[in-house]
Amino acid sequence: MTGVQTCALPIFVKGIVDNPEDVVISEKNHRRGTTLEVRVNPEDIGKVIGRNGRTARALRTVVSAIAGKPVRVDLIEADEGR
Repeated sequence: MTGVQTCALPIFVKGIVDNPEDVVISEKNHRRGTTLEVRVNPEDIGKVIGRNGRTARALRTVVSAIAGKPVRVDLIEADEGR
């Protein structure tokens, strides 16, 4: 992973969850931009999403601000297909 946004995102997510060792972030580059996939333990997905999606929206806003361009952040439960 490269870029400041991919260095900062794991710190933010690991600070929110109960199982930080299960946090895996992968970066995918597409024609339309960059997507960061955040995989967390199924028990922690609710904490990362937050009430009415506020936490997830805040993570997306901060990461896009750090990157200086829109970055898509997808939240995925760790047991979903890879």
